[in-house]
Amino acid sequence: MVGASRVYESIVDLIASPDNPTPMVRISEKINPNGGLAIYLKLERYNPFGSIKDRIALSMLRGIKINEGQALAEPSSGNTGIALAALANAKGIPIEIAVPERIPEEKKTLLRLLGVRTLWEADDSLCPLFPNEGARGLVNAMLKSKGGEKYISPNQYENELNVRAHYETTGPEIWQQTSGRVDYFFAGFGTCGTLTGVGRYLKEKKSSVRIVGVEPAATDHNLPGMKRVSDLREDLVPGILDRSVIDDIVPVTDDDAYQTGILLARREGILVGPTTGAILYAALQYARQCEGLAVAISPDDAFKYMSFYAPYVKDHGKP
Repeated sequence: MVGASRVYESIVDLIASPDNPTPMVRISEKINPNGGLAIYLKLERYNPFGSIKDRIALSMLRGIKINEGQALAEPSSGNTGIALAALANAKGIPIEIAVPERIPEEKKTLLRLLGVRTLWEADDSLCPLFPNEGARGLVNAMLKSKGGEKYISPNQYENELNVRAHYETTGPEIWQQTSGRVDYFFAGFGTCGTLTGVGRYLKEKKSSVRIVGVEPAATDHNLPGMKRVSDLREDLVPGILDRSVIDDIVPVTDDDAYQTGILLARREGILVGPTTGAILYAALQYARQCEGLAVAISPDDAFKYMSFYAPYVKDHGKP
């Protein structure tokens, strides 16, 4: 970067860090009338590839030694795949991505735009229970098959560099941006890197901070990137989840998630994905009875989910 003029040598330099944090914006009384708990959304859409997964993609790639002739292979519900593909392009590394067939077409188009060598579509739910199912199972099979040595997988579900990215960047950013006044942190269960990394950092700085995980209310849901961990066998939970930092788990229905995302767009002009809607919905429930300062992660924006929002926005009036 040249001085403070925001001129960079590479697109990679735009990925958020404590010196270049993603912004936070306060949710107004139009959505949060319970002013005792101030809620701030941390807008991860401002990462260069559009989501919070830019952070972990960079961290994981820095930790991988790729030999000549090898390609990356990774299962993803979209955002990690997009970030990995963009970074792989910048580094001249071939990449193949496996996705659930049900993810939004917008994400598949972005991956094709990025020129992934192969885009595998697995016939599965948005977040399969078992590591041998769907997109995750497909990549596992590729790695174990004859010729599997040609592939290397960052494996975001088990990679501690996923956690480290949030411990070293997202957590410190939140602490600095709130001047240490944060009392509650809300994020969704997915790979669980955000909850674990941010949770560890914030609790080391302030043990009273409450870390709230948000999950779909049903196993069969329409919230890409989110995982329901309640009642899930422990061996099926992502290995990087540290349950000791989680103080509460809030289930959210698809309808509440999407309607909250629509509310945010129509009353605040903030365009977010349905996962943000779920996370903000949970924070708003807390605001009914809690006081202090809360930070809720907004993993990405609305533009990759237009086809998913379409059934909910047939009317054009403001709620």
